[in-house]
Amino acid sequence: MGTFTKVIFTGICVAFLAVKWNAPKFDAESLKGARVLVTGASTGIGEQMAYHYARFGAQIVITARREKVLQQVVEKCLSLGAQKALYVAADMSSESEPAKVVDFALEKLGGLDYLVLNHIGPSPFSMWTGDVDHTKWLMSVNFFSYVQMAWKALASLEDSKGSLIIVSSLLGKMSSPFVAPYTSTKFALNGFFGSLQHELAMKKSNVSVSICTLGLIDTEAAMDKVKGVTKVPAYPATDAALNIIMTGATRQSDLFYPWFTYIAAASKDMFPSVTNYIIQNSYNYIP
Repeated sequence: MGTFTKVIFTGICVAFLAVKWNAPKFDAESLKGARVLVTGASTGIGEQMAYHYARFGAQIVITARREKVLQQVVEKCLSLGAQKALYVAADMSSESEPAKVVDFALEKLGGLDYLVLNHIGPSPFSMWTGDVDHTKWLMSVNFFSYVQMAWKALASLEDSKGSLIIVSSLLGKMSSPFVAPYTSTKFALNGFFGSLQHELAMKKSNVSVSICTLGLIDTEAAMDKVKGVTKVPAYPATDAALNIIMTGATRQSDLFYPWFTYIAAASKDMFPSVTNYIIQNSYNYIP
């Protein structure tokens, strides 16, 4: 590693640490009684967020496709201390159901303090073979439904000085093989909600927007796809979920979890050939 590269890398690390050091302190009491809608909450990160919010004493509405699993998550949320826990089963590829979910939460909770958009549609972990229809479908689930739900909830979040939390991915900052449709949706999320952050700030809106960039998380769905294929380490879903909640509660604009995702995203533009080499050689792939 040359001297210039070392200086740049050190500067990136120092900048990241400075941001973390000066971040607002999280107050768990601020979430007691908070009205929260979490999507994609039947498994994985969304499920863990529901449990964390429950422990903090929030009022929660969760949604996903599978009603029986949602019932089980709601029961556990109530046992963990949620003031209220409700569910609504919904298909986020539908043109109408995302808005109906927000309407349900607004009616049952009397408004929203946090809208946490976390759901994703299933997508193969493989070379893209030209399935345009799947890419269109995935975009409707992973992107257009987010936009629709955010707009539907925005007035309530404005009234409550609330927070919009977008769960994105490092794959929305830098492309990677085997996930072309998924990556396209995450780039779209980052672009749209990054612009919305600016617009709300310029309007002096009461609503904060937090975009959460996650690395590989040890959810069952993710581990099933990458087992034996990648050398990238996976990090715990429960820890990722807590960091997302804390980011939204402290109204920070960005989260990078785990910490090295910040370095990876920054290095992509500075050292593209090196980053591309690392990405392509982090997979066990033989043509």
